[in-house]
Amino acid sequence: MNKESLDKKWLNNELSESEREAYVKTDDYILSTRILEKAKYFKASENYKIVDFEDFKINYCHTNKTNKLWWRPLLKIACILVIAFGVYFTFFNSSQSKTLTLASEKTEISLPDNSRVVLNALSKIEYDKKDWQTNRSLKLDGEAYFKVAKGNTFDVITKKGKVTVVGTEFNVNHRADYFEVVCFEGIVNVTSDTITRQLLAGDSFRILNDTFSEQKTKHKEPQWTLNTSYFDAIPLVEVLNELERQYNIEVTIKSIDSNRLFTGGFSHNNLEKALKSITQPMGLSYKLNSSNLVEINEAKN
Repeated sequence: MNKESLDKKWLNNELSESEREAYVKTDDYILSTRILEKAKYFKASENYKIVDFEDFKINYCHTNKTNKLWWRPLLKIACILVIAFGVYFTFFNSSQSKTLTLASEKTEISLPDNSRVVLNALSKIEYDKKDWQTNRSLKLDGEAYFKVAKGNTFDVITKKGKVTVVGTEFNVNHRADYFEVVCFEGIVNVTSDTITRQLLAGDSFRILNDTFSEQKTKHKEPQWTLNTSYFDAIPLVEVLNELERQYNIEVTIKSIDSNRLFTGGFSHNNLEKALKSITQPMGLSYKLNSSNLVEINEAKN
């Protein structure tokens, strides 16, 4: 039986079971099914007549192929426009604002409500500027000093904990094994895991190597904003980490207990003086091997 006869019998539902099984496996069956589906929405002109179903298939295939070829350039243009708009809205029209600092760099940022943030070296903040007026919340990685304008709740979120205030001045330091909040003015609420504290001016909240402690500060503002890093009973390794951040150097230590506690500070404008400020009180020595490599050892008698 020829193809045309099979097509007609299929349309009239006259195929035997064996003929139907054979017909559905042919390419003609797939094409005929598509044509029949399209024909539901087709209204022929009164002046147009198709001689037979095969003629209808030929006309349909030709028209469909022509339409596909005609739309192909427009489809490419549409794809390019979609990609272009995606890139634009991702990189140029995003409401997310990010600021980060490099080693030995500090910067000051003004937030949409005129709150001020000073970022220490190797630190980053991120917030949604579009939603800022109703949600004063930002993410911090590193260290920053905040002068918060009065308004609704202001949240600083770190991986170690959350700091909540209304209007005040405070410092947040979030590093790998170190989380510290110091309140300089107003009231600050701090939550880290199951620990929650309310800090007044002069109070500090510290979690160091998973150990919680509370201290007092006599300073009126963070000393690092004045180009001096100050430490109160902090392990030497944390002090040297900060030295690396402020001077963009690499420090190696040999045969030294890096957990020895250090109280004191170093300046940010002279590496030699900074190294002396750290090593001399602890009975250590240092050696500058290159512009960015420092060795610290036990002092020789």
